[in-house]
Amino acid sequence: MLSAPELLLPAGSLAKMHAAFDFGADAVYAGQPRYSLRVRNNDFSTLKALQDGIDGAHARGKKFFVASNIFAHNAKLKTYLRDMEPVIAMQPDALIMADPGLIMMVRDKWPDVPVHLSVQANAVNWADVKFWHRMGLTRVILSRELSLDEVEEIRQRCPEMELEVFVHGALCIAYSGRCLLSGYFNHRDSNQGTCTNSCRWDYKVGNAVEDASGDLAPPEPQVIQLQFKQALEQAERPLSALHQQPRHPLADRPYLIEEAERPGELMPILEDEHGTYIMNSKDLRAVEHIERLVKIGVNSLKVEGRTKSLYYVARTAQVYRQAIDDAVAGRPFYPGLLGQLQGLANRGYTDGFYQRHHTQAYQNYMRGASEVDRSQYVGDVLNVADGWARIEVKNRFSVGDRLEAVHPQGNRDVMVTRLLADDGREISVAPGAGHFVRMQLDAALDGALLARYV
Repeated sequence: MLSAPELLLPAGSLAKMHAAFDFGADAVYAGQPRYSLRVRNNDFSTLKALQDGIDGAHARGKKFFVASNIFAHNAKLKTYLRDMEPVIAMQPDALIMADPGLIMMVRDKWPDVPVHLSVQANAVNWADVKFWHRMGLTRVILSRELSLDEVEEIRQRCPEMELEVFVHGALCIAYSGRCLLSGYFNHRDSNQGTCTNSCRWDYKVGNAVEDASGDLAPPEPQVIQLQFKQALEQAERPLSALHQQPRHPLADRPYLIEEAERPGELMPILEDEHGTYIMNSKDLRAVEHIERLVKIGVNSLKVEGRTKSLYYVARTAQVYRQAIDDAVAGRPFYPGLLGQLQGLANRGYTDGFYQRHHTQAYQNYMRGASEVDRSQYVGDVLNVADGWARIEVKNRFSVGDRLEAVHPQGNRDVMVTRLLADDGREISVAPGAGHFVRMQLDAALDGALLARYV
């Protein structure tokens, strides 16, 4: 029988940590104050909160990993070991680290503390993994840029090392997170924990011309004709035929981009034969590859998203728990899981580099399966009394809607037959975020998260 890998979820807060455990996670990870790559929006920004998280996880028989994965400049070296003392005393199950110097310092001072190599260190081959094993690390989080075949080869060549891979969440446009955009735009360095997700902002692209001073400026207004039919015909041509075509002259022209919140601030951008780099990546979703990863023998499957919602944590934990349990039991992959993840806020999904050349049939299958059970998060059940639930509304829903109550004891479909405002008035619509309503609900669904089928 196959061994079940650890399901590792993000813990942006104590509530999200407990939701992750309620819905099937085996372990969580959270950022250490000052020394992790999620300094902002970090509810574990105090030692007290971190202690509560570690103690709470251990009380439930679960694991809690602390991310200490910045690339430290000299100034932080002066305080690092001193600030680590109380964290080590809390007995986290491992530290997640990237900086070789900081790893050396921790290994010298606390040789018995398990250290996991962060994805930020970009381990992409089996020699990397063997090196870090020789340095005393217990786990390597492999780079997101690897295929399933490459992961399998590393597993076969490095049976002595625990391996962890990402299966869901945001993808960086840089090499597993080593990005300079945030530092360039906002003077907030992503490698020091203050990334502002500049790659995910709303950009408009416009033509540029060189002015008399040699700077790039927008040209005179002009009408751009979009040749959709021609573009579709080009997209449907075989890849080999495209590679034989001469490079289009428009690809070598400079362009200007303008971010939605910075009107008038035009920034030059160039495209080369490899593409344009300041663009938004789709989100990683690899639930369809869980069976293969289980068979390979990966030790831990990781979901990204310490700044995401409680619903995101609950839903991803539930979906990937089922995928893991099905794979271990030998049951076939259930396509409906794709639709359940489709209901999460996302920028479109990709399975990243795991399988690089999909057939058209596979793409059609995945696209079709993603439409199954699509839903939108609409509210949290705060409590149920006398058959009526008080709900904190997250998105609009109405009388007559069919909802899915997402609950650790099992999901259930419910119909909205009546809605009451908080003051008892009969209403037909729950307007949206910031409102509280009441609806009839089984007491067994106390604490459920509600999603509306679309």
